[in-house]
Amino acid sequence: MARALALVCACALLACGADTYDARGVVRGVRAQEHQVTIEHGEIAGLMPAMTMSFDVADPALLAGVEPGQYVEFRIAKTGARFEIIALEAPGGDEGGVSGISGAAADPLATSGDPAPDFSLVDQDARPISLAALRGKVVLLDFVYTSCPGPCPILTGILRDVREGLSPADRARVQLVSITLDPDHDTPEVLRAHANARKIETQGWSFATGAAADVDKIARAYGVGSVRQANGEIEHTVATFLIDGEGRIAAGSCFVPR
Repeated sequence: MARALALVCACALLACGADTYDARGVVRGVRAQEHQVTIEHGEIAGLMPAMTMSFDVADPALLAGVEPGQYVEFRIAKTGARFEIIALEAPGGDEGGVSGISGAAADPLATSGDPAPDFSLVDQDARPISLAALRGKVVLLDFVYTSCPGPCPILTGILRDVREGLSPADRARVQLVSITLDPDHDTPEVLRAHANARKIETQGWSFATGAAADVDKIARAYGVGSVRQANGEIEHTVATFLIDGEGRIAAGSCFVPR
């Protein structure tokens, strides 16, 4: 739904000022037609911890010659809830000096126009939920976990704001689905308590879980990689997908942390 996507992106552009941050990392995926690049980067002081994240790129020309596996140095402009790369170069170095880089290649994010990978899980009320059963709805899909100290609660807050900004007619046509990346801990009961604690109306918003192997397969199908760190936190790709009523990915990674 074009209107839903417009509201998603508008929510990320509320602020008018922009701060800039310099960063380094390794390219894990390039989607030039969508003006996006996925980078596994080290900690960005004053902005975010090390993670793998898909960024919008201000000028698609910046992606010319950029390929997965390349070490890059880049500059991010932060405007409200939106992060956009405004400068990027591949100086030819390696990733050895970048703290937080695993060195392991990630699966590419699912691409706009492709059929969205199906899933069959249970929601916060232990009711079955599948993408096939949502055919005809516009689906906003993301991957989070309830004990996440970083981008997950921010992402959930942005999604809540977006839904509250929809007209009643559009809201009835949109289903939000947040799949946990920590299914062993995030049982339906935990997910329900998580939603209640954040005063989220779950009519039209499913927090989904299932067997760990099933969740991992689904995340990988969407190109969302995750690695559990020694401290128990889960480093994961930050991405959100807009799926149209025909079950195709209309856009990906519109959301980023504030």
